[in-house]
Amino acid sequence: MSKLPKRYTITAALPYANGPIHIGHLAGVYIPADIYARYLRLKNRDVAFICGSDEHGVAIDIKAKKEGKTPRQIIDHFDKVIRKSFDDFGISFDNFSRTSRKIHHETASEIFTQLHEKSKFSIKETKQLYDTQAKAFLADRFVVGTCPICQNEEAYGDQCESCGSSLNATDLINPKSKLSGSLPKLKKTKHWFLPLNQYEDFIKDWILKKHKKDWKSNVYGQVKSWVDNGLQARAVTRDLDWGIPVPVQGGEGKVLYVWFDAPIGYISSTKEWAKKKNIDWKPYWKSQDTQLVHFIGKDNIVFHCIIFPIILKNAGGYILPENVPANEFLNLEGKKISTSNNWAVWLHEYLEDFADKQDVLRYTLTANAPETKDNDFTWNEFQTRNNSELVAIFGNFINRVMVLTHKYYNGKVPKGGTLNKTDQKVMNSLKTFPEKFEKEIEQFHFRAYSQELMNLARLGNKYLADQEPWKLIKKDPKRVETIINIALQIAAYLTVLSEPLLPFTANKMKSMLNVNMSWDEVATCKNILLMEGKLLKKSELLFARVEDDTIKIQLEKLKINNTLKKDFN
Repeated sequence: MSKLPKRYTITAALPYANGPIHIGHLAGVYIPADIYARYLRLKNRDVAFICGSDEHGVAIDIKAKKEGKTPRQIIDHFDKVIRKSFDDFGISFDNFSRTSRKIHHETASEIFTQLHEKSKFSIKETKQLYDTQAKAFLADRFVVGTCPICQNEEAYGDQCESCGSSLNATDLINPKSKLSGSLPKLKKTKHWFLPLNQYEDFIKDWILKKHKKDWKSNVYGQVKSWVDNGLQARAVTRDLDWGIPVPVQGGEGKVLYVWFDAPIGYISSTKEWAKKKNIDWKPYWKSQDTQLVHFIGKDNIVFHCIIFPIILKNAGGYILPENVPANEFLNLEGKKISTSNNWAVWLHEYLEDFADKQDVLRYTLTANAPETKDNDFTWNEFQTRNNSELVAIFGNFINRVMVLTHKYYNGKVPKGGTLNKTDQKVMNSLKTFPEKFEKEIEQFHFRAYSQELMNLARLGNKYLADQEPWKLIKKDPKRVETIINIALQIAAYLTVLSEPLLPFTANKMKSMLNVNMSWDEVATCKNILLMEGKLLKKSELLFARVEDDTIKIQLEKLKINNTLKKDFN
């Protein structure tokens, strides 16, 4: 898209409503998406940041059966848990919907019916695994077995979470029913298939030619691998009683495959949002002036880059994503995050111990984000990032300049005098940061943005340390006025430009410095941001140290939780 879009539709992968959110979800999808959305809003762009709970599919049904509950009870509980976690961590969705809502059922049914009436599906009778004890066909996640690709013995019938391969249940070696534990039999059933093989040229032209240079290599590579191996027709219906009923004749007793209906949840959530605002939803999905960006994890690449785009193409009139900046996986203390083994840091539990440290986790996860390869979260790194960077550099600079301003000038911005060569060099450097940040954010390099942000704080810290105004206050008070004025300008830049990553901290700084500006106002400002005489509020510490004993407690807690296994699958 060569010209600046009129609007942006930003989607974040729908979290599955069978368990809470952990740090892997936050690092892989939701913080990157939130940074991007907040940045665009700061630039006064028209943004729809869309998400919602994914509430259909086999995993919900399995959990309900295990716990003797209804699927509705499961999704209602976890929808509340998930929403609170996102709110607590400042994930600024414009709308967070639910795929169990009427508007979603209607939207997904309408699109399925459109494709059916256009003869875009093939209807086939195939053999599917059937549990004779439970007397039920086994959809994807009701089946576990050995992955034929990597030999993982706990692969699911739709995907191996070890190697990321997308599978069919009949591909598994030694498949076993999760309902009864018995060996399933093959039995005939009828389903609607989306013939992906007919769209290989479309995917090649759209992604492999057009987006070879601007899409992330891991996304491009996975799509290319799928196309090179030959796309296959994929069933978009399932034999289940929980989900959206197949809305055409002959579909009795069947529901839409969750990976058909879930991405459509972005559209239905946008409709819901637009209705609340009394605006038209269509431009956000059907206008060429809109840029659509999907934030997902690498295990969702095939669905967002092949299956969903083919659905949109056939539904007619919909735009395709301009980018799908999928991240790799985040590990925890050297091991893969496992919800079933309770090897995870759950967001709601994190806040029990770190109630005021949302931004510390946001920063740590971004500074070590799995953007190009799987990365590892460790509690020791969390401590180091907090103590050595946020406290010692960022927080220390803001606290020093605020304390000195109140001490020397009763909290008022002092007059800036004539700049010497050092001052001019600092001011010239300061003005380069907005452009640096923009470049990194717009290329989805959020790790680089976080480190450039810390470099801006380093600039301020070093300037104060080198100039030592506390030694000059008596013998050269005019010089001190200039030093503090320049340091306050750096603080103002940090206040506005840190908001996408550190929203809670930025809000505190806005209040302290009495500054509220847009990104472009900062980026294009040729003069100072804080005018002489402006009254600042009292300083408060932005970050506090994390001590060794606190980290020991977290590591011990992780080991204990690992012995108390949960199952959110």
